[in-house]
Amino acid sequence: MATRSFKQALNLRWRRIWLPRLRRRALFVVGGVFVGLAAVAMAFMADGAQHLFRMAQHQWPYLPLLITPAGFALLAWVTQRYFNGAQGSGIPQVIAARQMTDLKAKQKLVSPKLAVAKMFLLSAGLLLGASAGREGPTVQVGASVMFWLGRFAPHRQPGLLLAGAAGGVAAAFNAPLAGIVFGIEEMSRSFELRTSGLVLGTVIVAGLTSLAILGDYTYFGRSAVTLEIGAQWIAVPVVGLVCGLAGGGFSRVVIAFAVGLPGRAGRVIKKHPVLFAAICGMIVAVAGVLTGGAAFGTSAEEAKAILAGEDITGLFGPLKLIATIATAISGIPGGIFSPSLSIGAGFATLLQGMLHIPIGALAIMCMAAYLAAVLQAPITAFVIVTEMTGNHALIFPVMMCAVIASFVSKSVCKEGIYHALAHQILRKSQSERNIT
Repeated sequence: MATRSFKQALNLRWRRIWLPRLRRRALFVVGGVFVGLAAVAMAFMADGAQHLFRMAQHQWPYLPLLITPAGFALLAWVTQRYFNGAQGSGIPQVIAARQMTDLKAKQKLVSPKLAVAKMFLLSAGLLLGASAGREGPTVQVGASVMFWLGRFAPHRQPGLLLAGAAGGVAAAFNAPLAGIVFGIEEMSRSFELRTSGLVLGTVIVAGLTSLAILGDYTYFGRSAVTLEIGAQWIAVPVVGLVCGLAGGGFSRVVIAFAVGLPGRAGRVIKKHPVLFAAICGMIVAVAGVLTGGAAFGTSAEEAKAILAGEDITGLFGPLKLIATIATAISGIPGGIFSPSLSIGAGFATLLQGMLHIPIGALAIMCMAAYLAAVLQAPITAFVIVTEMTGNHALIFPVMMCAVIASFVSKSVCKEGIYHALAHQILRKSQSERNIT
């Protein structure tokens, strides 16, 4: 009798406690595989789109002046009309969704429909020359995958969106440590102890999935350049100041357009978003043509060339900055991670004549500093750049550049771009609920 009671208690404990726990943990592992596969698919689609655009632009150098404005207008209309919520990077949408309690409101920001749309619309934008990256969109796609898989668990986990977002970064950059740090510093602004193990598991599985398909690689190749102790370290505060001001200015402009410009200009943009997108497309096209095509797409190849010491026009950095602003405010899907790193590398070409240090070292410092200034997340910035370049010899100057740039950026823009845009999404969602 006692044995039967013990077996019944054990069976009851298995069904009520252990089985649900096992199911929830398996959900994060399976989700990690799907996030990794989605990231790989986005990589192939985005790279293929950029390759086709580069081939066409090489054959007809002035073709972007025609197709980029028209394409931006079409993409802005399609996105606003059929896939509202897929605009821009996608990271602010995930941050906002994590703070929402209403399930329907969340589904407007993270869903299978938006995930698929994001993949194709991003690729279409790159096919038209948009100065955009796939890493931010991968975050929204990864969060959408995990959120959708959550319906198969008895209870939705608070870490699902966080795990999907972190896994998306890890798989997109082939940088698992960067994915973990991004989840802690940028997505949650804290370390949630209850879900930390599950988040790490998703990151590992997503990263391994990408690794199994794409192999072991560093996004910008491997760099072994160093910075000599002494006079060369004067570059650290200079890089932090210049990139901090540039990154903070970028964020402030993008946020201002997202909130809405005051006066007549703001009313015209709000009334004619498709026309405004076409104007943004023309700005991108002109910037791209003036740089010989370098400002189109992610400009990852140009950043790699700068790291390798190849000569790139000094106009690349400023014009890439202008092209990325125009893409970011146009209303079409596209991330700012890769373009921000390329902008940082471009600024290195401007500063080298003044600082007289190896361009490879300067580029890595500028990349981390500019990204830190945009995100106001210095740890994420220097970890991502360190993993993407495979350079650990520069970790201290890179870390210092990122911290200084983030501090300077806050004097220009009070809040990091992703969280400021997320707050705007939350305010808009609240106002829509009040109206209904």
